[in-house]
Amino acid sequence: MNPGVCILDALGQIIRVEKDDPRGTKYVVVGTALDRQTPVGVVGRFASNGRYLIITVYEVTQLNG
Repeated sequence: MNPGVCILDALGQIIRVEKDDPRGTKYVVVGTALDRQTPVGVVGRFASNGRYLIITVYEVTQLNG
């Protein structure tokens, strides 16, 4: 497993991995904001230099269960 993926998992829960994008695999991670109360989601992918590129951040208003 990519070490970066392990870091993402430590920051939140990887809820979806999307491999159908020709630009690269996207990871959807859900965790909590800095206030430790607000659920947030982050969508991103690893760039060619190994850094995680954040595509979007959003507040999770409904958790699928």
